Amino acid sequence: MMHHSIEVQQLSFSYPDGHPALLEVSLKIAPGEKVALVGPNGAGKSTLILHLNGILTGRGQVKVCGMEVNEKTVSRVRAAIGLVFQNPDDQLFSPTVYDDVAYGPLYQGLPPSEVESRVNYALDAVRMAGFGQRVSHHLSSGEKKRIAIATVLSMKPEVLVLDEPTSGLDPRARRSLINFLRDLPMTMLVSTHDLAMVRDLFPRMIIMDEGRIVADGLTRKLLSDQKLLETHGLEMP
Repeated sequence: MMHHSIEVQQLSFSYPDGHPALLEVSLKIAPGEKVALVGPNGAGKSTLILHLNGILTGRGQVKVCGMEVNEKTVSRVRAAIGLVFQNPDDQLFSPTVYDDVAYGPLYQGLPPSEVESRVNYALDAVRMAGFGQRVSHHLSSGEKKRIAIATVLSMKPEVLVLDEPTSGLDPRARRSLINFLRDLPMTMLVSTHDLAMVRDLFPRMIIMDEGRIVADGLTRKLLSDQKLLETHGLEMP
């Protein structure tokens, strides 16, 4: 039986102050799909993403690569799903780029030769070969984003989840990142306000608002529905 890469059923979550952030969210993403998650600020997109690797736990069921996300599976789930945060500085904390990218494989207990091979693979994948001895916080925003993605790719995940990948990038760095993501042959869920990127890159789009999924379908169809976009605080690209 084929497992979905991501399967969420009836997921609800409220923050400690009682504010409901997710209300019975259900979705399925098949292996190899590239899906955009869009909606206004406060829609619940980031809260949903944080459930996919067990940082947050709500009521309902979350499965990643066939594994239910719980305390017993969380380390395997985090190896299967690579989560890249909006601010790359949240993921880059080592003395050099090499150390940042090697952190995950080292934590997995891989032998040094395999760690080195994984680092080289990940830096090649994000077109940052030769940057290993650079200091991460001296890099440009676009370079930092790529290194943050490399820190996740070095774990060889099955699914890549990115939160606002193009925010803060200049046009050239943005275009470069979009081309890179297009070429990456893996399942992808990307939360973003960048509807031009969604149009160019993602065949399927999920719209969230006030903690619920309000639309899920073909990007070209949803983007042509001006009333739908306006209702949920989105603008045609």
